[in-house]
Amino acid sequence: DVDEFFSLPHIVKPGETISSTAFTRKPGGKGANQAFAVAKAGGSVDLEGSIGDDGTWIRDLLRQGGVGVDRLQVVQGEVTGRAIIQSASDGENILHKGANFYISPNDAQPDLSPYTHLLLQNEIPLPTTLAYLQANPSITSIFNPSPMLSPDELRAFPWAHLSWLIVNEGELETLLAALDPDTPVSQTADVVDTAKANIGRIKSAKGFHRDVSIICTLGAKGIIWSTAGQEEVGQLPAAKADVVRDTTGAGDCFAGYFAAGMMRNKGEEGLNQVLKTCLTACAMCVEKPGAMESYPPLKETLSRKQA
Repeated sequence: DVDEFFSLPHIVKPGETISSTAFTRKPGGKGANQAFAVAKAGGSVDLEGSIGDDGTWIRDLLRQGGVGVDRLQVVQGEVTGRAIIQSASDGENILHKGANFYISPNDAQPDLSPYTHLLLQNEIPLPTTLAYLQANPSITSIFNPSPMLSPDELRAFPWAHLSWLIVNEGELETLLAALDPDTPVSQTADVVDTAKANIGRIKSAKGFHRDVSIICTLGAKGIIWSTAGQEEVGQLPAAKADVVRDTTGAGDCFAGYFAAGMMRNKGEEGLNQVLKTCLTACAMCVEKPGAMESYPPLKETLSRKQA
């Protein structure tokens, strides 16, 4: 995507016209952000998707960042997906799907034979996501469903094909409400306790699959997770940021670092250390403005984690 930022004193009201004090154009989109983060974290990654013929500069930037772009299609006559962002204290985003929803003939039967890990988001057509998810049963699949699927889509989702699910607390509640609509979503004074209870209920819900591992990101509260077939819920605090300047793309930084960590993890590092590295990278990225440009390289992240 192309992220277009309009700096405003406040969000434009219906019927109102105000002047923007600044305009910035940056590369974005969850797939691109996460692929860039995988590369920053030392992983070998190819990005598959579509851009318009106005977005070749994004392809060049991704290539320079270490992302393989041979599977990135340029759709002639179509514009690249847009996020139009009103940058104010009460900021809002407007999304235009553009070339993101272009479907190529290869999408029906994708060839994933060269790969060991698959990282999916929800900014492309859901049938395409499902085709990739079910293309290779032996691949380690990671799904970050943002924007969130509808309740009907969540109930029909082939969870048995998924290895890892990454959600925030709001997405976790949406998933639980879809899979177990007759029981109220757990709400306690403590965000962590609420999320832990909701993970337990999701893993036992009809329609979900017990062998899906779940990570729930909780912002300043850190993360909780439950691995395949286990009842226990792990917890780690957020890494300390020196200053929080911009949280844009922090979730994508986590997902990309996690995918790279799982590719790297052969038993010598361990899941806890992978997750601590992810949290450290997120703390570092929010100290700088922007998304891709704020993602730290692995060497700096490991040095900060050990400090």
